[in-house]
Amino acid sequence: MPAAPVTYTFLGPAGTFTEAALMQVPGAADAVRIPSSNVNTALDKVRNGSADAAMVPIENSVEGGVTATLDAIATGQELRILREALVPISFVLVARPGVTIGDIRRISTHGHAWAQCRLWVDQNIPDAEYIPGSSTAAAAMGLLEDGPHYDAAICAPIVAAEQPGLAVLAENIGDNPGAVTRFVLVGRPGVLPERTGADKTTVVVPLPEDRPGALMEILDQFATRGVNLSRIESRPTGQYLGHYFFSIDADGHVGDARVADALAGLHRISPATRFLGSYGRADGQRADVAPHTSDQAFRAAHAWVEDILSGASVVQEYNPEASPTA
Repeated sequence: MPAAPVTYTFLGPAGTFTEAALMQVPGAADAVRIPSSNVNTALDKVRNGSADAAMVPIENSVEGGVTATLDAIATGQELRILREALVPISFVLVARPGVTIGDIRRISTHGHAWAQCRLWVDQNIPDAEYIPGSSTAAAAMGLLEDGPHYDAAICAPIVAAEQPGLAVLAENIGDNPGAVTRFVLVGRPGVLPERTGADKTTVVVPLPEDRPGALMEILDQFATRGVNLSRIESRPTGQYLGHYFFSIDADGHVGDARVADALAGLHRISPATRFLGSYGRADGQRADVAPHTSDQAFRAAHAWVEDILSGASVVQEYNPEASPTA
């Protein structure tokens, strides 16, 4: 019998930047694609098996981490990040035909889109009220319903192009023309993606106790092993005020000795550390690895200790004249 088609879900409806990210996945065009109304719903589809993987936003170059994703992936049944995708972001302001900018009193869009267009709105429609939307596409599509409770929406250009019932009032309204959003494809735990040499590892580390130096102990696990961190954000656990976990992206793969050793150190400090995945970087950027933190250096160091424990090592007498001078 033919294999069942792969099923993906994404933050919908169709036409979102998230769907554009999903279409970067090989084979996604021929797969079953199910839109989800929010991140939690998308991840729940993966957890209950109704979808094989979910594409969700995790970070924006302007606003930083997407808190809904950071929180949802840090709790509940464990999931794994399988790959990432980068999507350049641009926005348009749309309304029903006949509406002008002077008519606009309320604008709907996703919170991250609103944050990236605030300056433009302040300069051009200073009295506009923001109406939160579940996604940019959902906000735009809401204008086509009977009696929408807002006058305009901020969305991706592709949404406006595919909907003849929407008129574009302004283009390229983002405050930062170089904005990029990072998305991750999330699935259930299984075989890890192979090392590519340009990889990223994501973990969630609860702060074991609130005391001086607690965060430094976490960071030292990476620093002493030469592992660079490309992102670290604190998020409240919700248990009580002042209780946080840290969401961390580290350069490298858990198959790299330096990364594996750092994760082992993290687990000793914070046993509730959650491994979220090792996967190839979308930009292909390789980490700078110092010689003393290479896999070969770790293997040689472990072999040296094993020789000591087995009694096979030769103890050399210290010779100050052979030591390098300052």
